[in-house]
This record gives sequence, C-alpha cells and structure tokens, in this order.
Amino acid sequence: MGVFDHAEFDDHESLHFFNDAATGLRAIIAVHSTVLGPGAGGCRRWTYTSETDALTDALRLSRGMTYKNAVAELPFGGGKAVILADDNAPKSAELFAALGRAVASLGGRYITAEDVGISVEDMRNVKQQTEFVSGLPQSGDNAGGDPSPWTAVGVFLGIQAAIRTRLARNSCEGLTVAVQGVGHVGGHLCQLLHDAGAKLMIADVNRENLMAVCAAIPAEVVTPAEILYAEADVLAPCALGNILSTATIPQIRAKVIAGAANNQLSTEADGARLAERDILYAPDYVINAGGIISVSHEYFGNSSEDQVRSDVEKIPRRLEAIFSEASKTGRPTNELADELARRLIAVGK
Repeated sequence: MGVFDHAEFDDHESLHFFNDAATGLRAIIAVHSTVLGPGAGGCRRWTYTSETDALTDALRLSRGMTYKNAVAELPFGGGKAVILADDNAPKSAELFAALGRAVASLGGRYITAEDVGISVEDMRNVKQQTEFVSGLPQSGDNAGGDPSPWTAVGVFLGIQAAIRTRLARNSCEGLTVAVQGVGHVGGHLCQLLHDAGAKLMIADVNRENLMAVCAAIPAEVVTPAEILYAEADVLAPCALGNILSTATIPQIRAKVIAGAANNQLSTEADGARLAERDILYAPDYVINAGGIISVSHEYFGNSSEDQVRSDVEKIPRRLEAIFSEASKTGRPTNELADELARRLIAVGK
C-alpha cells in the first residue's frame, strides 16, 4: 500500500522521512495543511510496533492539529513529528539537534514543540538548529515554557463544561474521575481535579508517574486494563489515542469522556456509538487545545500568561456550543467538531 492510498491520508500537503545514522534519529514529519498558517504541532517520541504504525500516527495527529488549530482560532495549520524510539539510540542532545536540522530543512512549513516523550530541554536542543520551535523556557513576563500545564487547564475547564451539560453539576465536588495516564498533562489535571473536590482513580504504565501523583494527592490506583471501565462519573483519557472502539465502548461506565489524549476515537463511527450509549464525548482536539494556544502565544511573542489564560478559557464555550448542537440535532459531537473545523479552514482558503 502506498502513502496516497493509506487510510489516514487526507490530502496531506507533504510527508517527510528523516534518518540520521550518526545519532540514530529516525523521524517522520507530516504537514497536513498550511492554509491557515505554518503547520504546527508537537513532536512525539514513542516505541512503535512498526514503521507503519508510526506513519499512521503522524498522519492522524497532523490532521488533528489542523482541526485543533482551526477551532482554537490560531494562525496555524497542522503538522506533527514522530520519532521512532530505539533502545540503541536513546535521547541525547545530538539526536534532538538532528531533529532541529530536519525541521529547519522544511523552511518554516512546520513548527515543532513538546508532545509525548519530549521535554523542554529537548526543545532547547532543537532550538540550537532551527527557529521553527516553541515550548521553550519562559523569558521575563512573556508566555512560554512547557505547554502541558495549559493543556491540563483547558481539559479541566472542559470537564466542568461537560458535567454541567451531562450531569447537571456546577462543580466537580464529590464526582469520581478516572484519569488514564498521569504524566505531564495527566498529573497536572489530577491536581486541578483534586483541588476542585473530585475523587480520583488513576492508571499509568509508568510507575514513577503513579508514585508522583499519589505522593501529592489522594488517589486510587487501578490497572491500565481496568481504568477505561471504572465506576466513575468522568473518564479522562490522557495517554495515547485509539482507545474508544467497538471493543471498549460497550463496557464504559462513565457518562462523560473528556481528556487530553489525541485521536481517542478508533474510527469516526465510534463517536456515534458513544452517543447511542448517552455518553457525552468532548472532542479531543477541542478540549485539549490549551497547549497549542500557549505555543502560539510564545511563538508569535509579546504575550503574557494572562493572555494565554484568557484564550484557554474560551475552550469550554466552544465545547458548550458543540454540546448544544448535538442535543438539538442528535448528531455525534465529533462530527459537529469536524464540520466546524472544515468550515473555518474553507473560510481561510
């Protein structure tokens, strides 16, 4: 099967494969669209089962970034980088310098930042080779730094909007939230939920992440296999995507799904399956846009944290508009979000 015949190919503008033998870097950068601006999206480092899986991830994630940036009203198109993690080529300054050279070679068509498996320090090493990078340490009063906390803030505000709609609750006080993945974003989200009075159930494949959360706040630890089906009011997926499918949806007990993970639905039809079960789904790229909002403010400069917060606080209003339309029309929330994104992109052409 060729790239153009790939199930996730969606008129992507360009696809780039990079191999740097000296550092062991193997990476794919997918640019889905530059209609609204340069293709922006984080870099993910992951151990993929196959190169085909890495390609699928890059294609899906880059399209999701186009939609995310459009709905968030940012001057960005969509792009994504994935690094194929290899035990023989561990993270190093040299590896990320090689990534920086790869990003630079695209001449500004793609802007990178942190995603899964990537730190601020990694982006500093990328910055040594290219200006097309964000998520760097803050300078003075300017916005910047790790975008993960802003992603968590947006998801928390989105959860509040979702429980108002589905559970008629104005507060998280007393609600049980099952958080799948408690790394950079999920860990911050757990703190916000705890501060708001929620009871937490958490799961992560990384024991250190679990220990860090449990050392800070009360939380019930369950296995990764159990978390999706926990007896909870809200399920917050904050790990990898492709978790809501024909196999998992019938067993989910939560009435709200609202989390930071990208590409949570295995297929578009899974949004309808959730709706049929009366589970309110917060479209992932709408609720998790806080990080890219921070990245945008940092990249274009002259912005403060207050300005970032003001834009992140628009996330629940966007979700509420989608929820309202879904209630009126009976259509799945993911379909409505996709239509909104495509309309905004069409206006920008």
